Amino acid sequence: MLIGDVARRSGVSTRMLRHYDALGLVRPTGRTAGGYREYSAEDVRRIFHVESLRSLGLSLKQIGRALEDPAFTPSALVGDLIRWTEERLAWEQELLERLRAIDTSAPADWQDVLRIVELMRELDSTSAARRNQAVLAGSEGAPVPAELLARAVLDESDPHVAGALRWALARSDGDGTAVLGAGTRSEDVAVRRRAVLAITEMPGAPGAAAVLEGALGDADATVRRHAALALGRQGVTAAVPELVGMVVEGSNDVEAAEVLGALSREPGCAERITAALADALAAPAADSATRIRLTQALVELEGAPAQEVLHHLTRDDDPAVALVATALAGVIEERPP
Repeated sequence: MLIGDVARRSGVSTRMLRHYDALGLVRPTGRTAGGYREYSAEDVRRIFHVESLRSLGLSLKQIGRALEDPAFTPSALVGDLIRWTEERLAWEQELLERLRAIDTSAPADWQDVLRIVELMRELDSTSAARRNQAVLAGSEGAPVPAELLARAVLDESDPHVAGALRWALARSDGDGTAVLGAGTRSEDVAVRRRAVLAITEMPGAPGAAAVLEGALGDADATVRRHAALALGRQGVTAAVPELVGMVVEGSNDVEAAEVLGALSREPGCAERITAALADALAAPAADSATRIRLTQALVELEGAPAQEVLHHLTRDDDPAVALVATALAGVIEERPP
């Protein structure tokens, strides 16, 4: 089979076939009387072998070794190819995100593009001071893409820079909720914490409440607490069980009790919250310190049910609980109507 026929049937150009011949990779076994290359069926099969290995990313030198050297095993090479491919994909994904960030900013000219690229470079700096300065300088100029800020928030480990990023994100015109929402599903608990904390500072962002409600089921207590406090302040009653749990555990219990108090002013909420606190008070595992915290939380609630439970606690078997309840009941009686 002549070189032109092989090129048509294999899809490999005649120029590449000649290159294979020059490298000794696929040499035609025959020549015509006129001196033209003539390929046998075995030569054509070898061409397809070469193309198959090229599709995996092997270089022509590596392909030559794979076809000629019996000791050249594929395991190590394939492992290297996997690692190189993963690195390339990661780089291309980063490039795609950078391009999207620039596109989102709707640059009017190349100066705007260069400004965003410079901000990206500064946010990648190993110096926390430079990253912080870049965020603050960016907030004073043209709008910074919210998606860019959101991705930076998820990656930022320095608390001061993270605070500046959240501040800039909360004041940006864009919507970084989708990026932060993806962050709440990360396998890295640190990323989930950063994502939820950033969303709590964007209460009015579209979809923020839904993301926070999903975070109530997170395996990490810190993530759940951030979400519960933010949702409670927005009047979302789904946060009640976690807020009561915070009082029980003594984790931000004063803050949780205040949020429960605010929630109790929502229609039909006071009874539900009071019942949850009463159940926690009656739990066999509740020790004296836990029951005192729960008693103190009752005083924050609106409505007669909470007052009834509090008055009942003034006669509690635990003297410390009874003493606290008696003092708080007096505070309630002195409140103006």
